[in-house]
Amino acid sequence: MEHQGAVVQQFGSQAQAYLTSSVHAQGRDLVQLAELAARVAGGATALDLGCGAGHASFAMAPHAAEVVAYDLSREMLDVVSQAAAARGLASVRVQHGSAEKLPFADGSFAFVASRYSAHHWGDPAAALREAARVLAPGGTLCLIDVVGPQGPHAALLDSHLQAVELLRDTSHVRDYGRAEWRAMLADAGFDLQDEHDWRLDIGFASWLARMRTPPVLEAAIRQLFAHAPDEVRAYYQIDPATLDFRLESAMFVARRSD
Repeated sequence: MEHQGAVVQQFGSQAQAYLTSSVHAQGRDLVQLAELAARVAGGATALDLGCGAGHASFAMAPHAAEVVAYDLSREMLDVVSQAAAARGLASVRVQHGSAEKLPFADGSFAFVASRYSAHHWGDPAAALREAARVLAPGGTLCLIDVVGPQGPHAALLDSHLQAVELLRDTSHVRDYGRAEWRAMLADAGFDLQDEHDWRLDIGFASWLARMRTPPVLEAAIRQLFAHAPDEVRAYYQIDPATLDFRLESAMFVARRSD
């Protein structure tokens, strides 16, 4: 099975769980995203790239003439359509496709946002180039995702992060580091305007249940946590009783170079 097929298979049956997930449905970043949309997308069209259950679309909808919720999973798009209708968000429409090949004309959007999707992209550099292409000159990109660690012991910390992410969700590709994202954004033709970061609280039990991680893979994650070095336990603030932990997330706001 190709990677995109694995992504669809992993997320299709979990679409409803992502709509109700507190990790995805809440957060200061959604408020910041809405504020940014109000500044740069007022009266124009916005794209939610890898929309998942649509929380970024719903945040942008009051501030844009139209929001295109775009995703590889048709089941996710069905959930977005139903939730948008229930919330009275008539400006949200859905479209199916991959991040690496967008079916939109050059300069179609004033604003492109992507929230907690990019770590599933098979070719993030290609996806960013496509985002730049479909943005109007001077248009804005807002990219939000879990990011890899930096500083002392970064390689050790990163190995554990990618391992548990992949065991939990076999469609996971990579949580890229901040420096990696900055370089990819620049290569795709973006000028970085702003950057924010925060810690994301992860409830271990709900994190696994949301993805319906098989017991054998859950057992492997538990083993990794049980035998993790002190540096890993401290950095991710792993609770020894519940195994709840904290990840790093970042928001990159960039403008398409004219």
